[in-house]
Amino acid sequence: MNRYEIKEKYPEQIRAFSLWMKQFGYTEATQKEYIREVLCFLQSLEGGPIEEAGKIGVINFLVSKQKTAGESTRNRTLSAVRSFYSALIDFDLAAKNPALEVRKSKTEKNKKPVYLEEEELVQSLDYINGKYRNRNIAIFLLMGYCGLRVGEVHRLNLLNFKKAKGTIEVFGKGRKWNEIPLPDMLKDYLSKVLEERLTPYSTKEDAFFVSQKGRRLSIRQIQKIAYQTFSAFKEHNPKVTDMNLSCHKLRHSFATMMLKKGHDIRIVKELMGHASIETTDLYTHINDEQKKNAMASVNIPMEVIG
Repeated sequence: MNRYEIKEKYPEQIRAFSLWMKQFGYTEATQKEYIREVLCFLQSLEGGPIEEAGKIGVINFLVSKQKTAGESTRNRTLSAVRSFYSALIDFDLAAKNPALEVRKSKTEKNKKPVYLEEEELVQSLDYINGKYRNRNIAIFLLMGYCGLRVGEVHRLNLLNFKKAKGTIEVFGKGRKWNEIPLPDMLKDYLSKVLEERLTPYSTKEDAFFVSQKGRRLSIRQIQKIAYQTFSAFKEHNPKVTDMNLSCHKLRHSFATMMLKKGHDIRIVKELMGHASIETTDLYTHINDEQKKNAMASVNIPMEVIG
């Protein structure tokens, strides 16, 4: 069955999933990706009833994809199928979620997040140029020094910036609000960016960051700003040439920086908006310098063994 036939076969289920993701605040990019994955999953059922796919149906689909994709892709696909069945259960279109019985790959859990050291993060700011430099620097600062996700930057509205209080209100994953205190420098910088903000064409547009066309800056546009900045940064910094840098790596950098400074992991968890402390624990890297310093503190009594 092709994609058109799949949509004709399961229209209610696909529509329910789309509504469910919008209701729970999934980003547009995630919605498109999950719909694409679910359509592929439905194709694998060959027209059979969704509720009869079972655990084996989900595993068969994942195995077929695994031939051309890595472990992280497999886990993302599994997350999409799990979310799909959760939506069907919420809308009384299914009784159970067979994808919950399928384990995620452990490879992803053991993989260290890619991040920039604090001095590298500072250096990357020098490569942000152009007409909207201040706006773009503010975007980098929110991701690299406050840990915001790209979707959270995209959704940021004027009223979310509490200048007098010195905080921003972030609408994150799971439709949860998180209030983040701002460093004084960043609070002042956001105020400056706000003064330079273009007047939107629509009086109803309340986005904090707007494009040159007067509309809310899209996730794709924010990612493009990051891509162009990192491309220029890599050209002049051989140490990071092979690093896969992106908006999310700025978030990784923030978490790593906070933990290296000795801040309580529970506080970092709240700042990052993580549901589980296990997710935050991924950022507790132990580097070679830390190991060297730890071993240098070992005092072997040479007079005893000499």
